[in-house]
Amino acid sequence: MFNSSDELLEVLDENGVSTGRGLSRKEIHNHGLWHRGAIVAILNDRNEILMQRRSKTKDKFPGAWDISLAGHTPFGEDSISTVVSETMEEIGYVFPKKLTIQDFRFLTCFRRHDKIAEDYIENQFYDLFVLNKNIVTSNLILQESEVEEVRFFSIPELLLMRNRKELHPRTEWIDVLVKYIKNI
Repeated sequence: MFNSSDELLEVLDENGVSTGRGLSRKEIHNHGLWHRGAIVAILNDRNEILMQRRSKTKDKFPGAWDISLAGHTPFGEDSISTVVSETMEEIGYVFPKKLTIQDFRFLTCFRRHDKIAEDYIENQFYDLFVLNKNIVTSNLILQESEVEEVRFFSIPELLLMRNRKELHPRTEWIDVLVKYIKNI
């Protein structure tokens, strides 16, 4: 059985540039090394965002509401590949064979530091994508070890959840998403 702490991730420098080295996820977190992750906000036609409640068994922020999808980018892969695989793994959504720029786009990259414990430091660059799709949540198959539930929230609801601290603390993406929605 695959253990996610054995997953090989690419080590980045403090500017997000590859060092060419790959280490296990556990080693990267133990030493607080920079690495890449990808996150995606799924929006429906009403500009509501699909949010997931993290499983209570997660090692970081169990039970918190989070962006639609998030995952570490494995060594040798790009962020788009990560988003596609995480979407299938976490919520069981399979992308259509043809995606267009109107459906799926890159918004920004940001970096974040979280010290979870003495031997668990998350120094990560996050690539933020938006997928514009009307997904029927009842058709999704959730990976129970990752996701407890999913549902769409309006932007005012999302902002209220942030103010109440009901979200995964990685919330830098929210203001970027709100600006994106105002400009479409």
